[in-house]
Amino acid sequence: MSDKSFVEAFKRAFEPLQGQVATQKRLVARQFDTPLGAMFALAGDDGLYLLEFADRGNLEDEMLQLRQQLHCNTEAGNNAHLDRLAEELKHYFDGTSLEFSVPLIKVGTPFEITVWDMLLTIPPGETRSYIQIAQALDQPGATRAVGHANGNNHMAIVIPCHRVIHSDGSMSGYAGGTWRKEWLLAHERKLQSPPGGQLPLFGA
Repeated sequence: MSDKSFVEAFKRAFEPLQGQVATQKRLVARQFDTPLGAMFALAGDDGLYLLEFADRGNLEDEMLQLRQQLHCNTEAGNNAHLDRLAEELKHYFDGTSLEFSVPLIKVGTPFEITVWDMLLTIPPGETRSYIQIAQALDQPGATRAVGHANGNNHMAIVIPCHRVIHSDGSMSGYAGGTWRKEWLLAHERKLQSPPGGQLPLFGA
């Protein structure tokens, strides 16, 4: 996406909702610079709603869908949750801490939220396959649904969908780009590996 089209996309994303009466709920938007490129976040008074890489192809549609679900408008701004996110992203990328404590507001179906909660249990540097997650949910036949829910995650890195890979070890299917997925896992594994050791590809 070019700089011009990027600006135009976000102008449209901030336009008032058409055909709907917006509630008093308001989301504020802020951009963050990271070693992997710009990221874009939306937060309300109650917590973080979205964190994505700014060059994600369907980001404008994702933002619009979220706003329609919440019946709210969006404006550029800042709040305490975005300040905390900025600090925690800095710690994550500089290797000081891989943990996040910013409140997460998950907007999705009950199944999606269950999958996202499962992602939050995967330790940094470890991975799980789609089938392992489906089995952990006692729904071994739901591998494809798990993959769909993983792809619908609105909060990159903080809900670590990058820690989910195929059972053969391949890392395709990351909306932020496979190269980012590989970087994030390598970054976490380097920081979490014991001296002289290496974390296993799949967690126990």
